[in-house]
This record gives sequence, C-alpha cells and structure tokens, in this order.
Amino acid sequence: MDWMRSLVLSAALCLAAASAAAQGWPARPITIVVPAAPGGVTDALGRVLAQRLTEAWGQQVIVENKPGANNQLAAEYVAKSAPDGYTLLIGPEVTFVVNPSIYARLAYDPVKDFTPITGLVTINHALIVNPAVPAASVKELIDLAKGRPGELNYGTFGIGSSGHLNMEMLQGLAGVRFVPVHYKGATPALTDVIAGHIQLMFISVGSAVPQWRDHKVRILAVGAAKRLAGLPEIPTVAESGLPGYEAVSWFGLFGPAGLSPDVVAKINTEIRRIFADPAFRAAFLAPQFFESIAGPPEDLAAYLKSEAAKWG
Repeated sequence: MDWMRSLVLSAALCLAAASAAAQGWPARPITIVVPAAPGGVTDALGRVLAQRLTEAWGQQVIVENKPGANNQLAAEYVAKSAPDGYTLLIGPEVTFVVNPSIYARLAYDPVKDFTPITGLVTINHALIVNPAVPAASVKELIDLAKGRPGELNYGTFGIGSSGHLNMEMLQGLAGVRFVPVHYKGATPALTDVIAGHIQLMFISVGSAVPQWRDHKVRILAVGAAKRLAGLPEIPTVAESGLPGYEAVSWFGLFGPAGLSPDVVAKINTEIRRIFADPAFRAAFLAPQFFESIAGPPEDLAAYLKSEAAKWG
C-alpha cells in the first residue's frame, strides 16, 4: 500500500502547490486575447475588462488583438498557452459552437482545449443599410433584392461569423440572395457600409446606434425577440415579415485547458463583481445594449453544450 500512500501524498502536494500559486496570482501582467480587429464589440469588451481588472488586481492586464480565420488564430494561440491564468480568451459563440460545424479541421478542440471561466454578455444585432439604399424597411429591402438579384453586397466579420450566419438565415427565410464581402472584423465592414462600398450588414446594436444617430446608416430592424426598450421606434426583423427570426450573439471568457480551479474562481469572482456594479452597467452595458450573462463556470459550460447542439 506504500504506492497508494505515495500517490495520495503526491496529489495532495500538487493541490497544495496549485492553491499556493493561486493565492499569489497574479504576479505578472495578464493578456486577454481578442479574436477580432480593434474597434469592434469584442475589442471594446476586452479593453473595458482589462482596465477594471488592472485596477482590481494591481497588475497590468493588456489586450492583444489576433483577428483572422474566423477566430481560429486567437483560439489556437490560447489553447496552446500555459494554463497559468496569464493568457485568457474572449470567445464569441462562433469560436466554440459554429466553427466545429463549418470547418473540416480545426487547430483546437472547442471543449478539450479550454477552461470555461464565465459568461460575459449577449448582444442583439441590427440590420443596417447605407442611406443611399432605397429601402426604409425589411420588406422594402427584400423587394429591392428580388428586383435586383446579385446587385446588393453585405459585409461580414468573416466566413461563419455571426454577421455572416445572421444574413444567411435572413436570406433563407426571405428567399433572396445578397453577395457576401468578408472582412477581418466588424469595424472595417461598418466603415465600408458608411462609405457606400457595400450596402448592408448585420452588426451589434451598440455599434450601429451611434452611426444611426449621426445619419451615417439606416437601421431597418433589430434581431431581438422583441423591441428594445432603448429603441422602441425600431421594429424587430420578426415583426417585419420574418416570424421567429432572431440575431443574437454571446461572449464568454476562457483559459487554456487545465487552468487551476482556484485561479478560475478568482477571475470568475472579480468578473461577476464588475458586472454587478451599477456604475459599470450604466456606463458600459446599457449604452452598448449588452445583457450580462456573468455567472458560474458551470453555467457557461452547460450553455456551450446547448448552443453546440443548436448550431450543429
């Protein structure tokens, strides 16, 4: 039985070492990897969390943008990083529940290579067009597309991104076809909608509203299940002739597989404290039309399973 006692002792020592390491964590700068270009929703989320976490822990938390390949570059980078809590990933749903269904091979396993830490936010998307497009409603856009097949271009954040899938779903329900133009992030696509290089796209409501208020784009509808309290004058896509349509995205915070439970707990606790702060909710979540889904790691893991089944 000596071998069994040795095994138990070894396990106890490992747990003690992990706990001690967690108590001293963070001891150096932390990197939050964002799988999108600067300026978009994911980037804004990463940067505001980096600021708040830096203030809370007294260690610099920085954002590193790694756009490309529909989040695969960033996901692979984090998956191969040391599981010490110093490299984290803000992952949109595409990374974990869409990519496995549209790519024959991935450089990461969406389940085995990551440790769920906490959900962050869900966002509703808005269908926007350049003001020169002669359509003031979803119905008028559909009629325009049917009369001018193949002439209207829409922007995405990459193949398989939420902006891509949301438009594919709309096309399928409406029986129309637009021409996709794929970008490395939402911001470059939005810039081209404003400039008139492309005609339309789906983008987060929070990103669309400032441009809409400046009359740089027209919002035809939102992908929410019901009209948003802050935008009661904007109809939903569903009520505009496509019943049941929704365009919603979510984001979570992840670490590499094998991340210490004590480190996970420390990060999770701080993120939930930040999202529960009324000042943070008023200053950041509300203007962006974000809805918090911060909660236990187990909730995020369960959500991943249900979303993977849906998108698969």
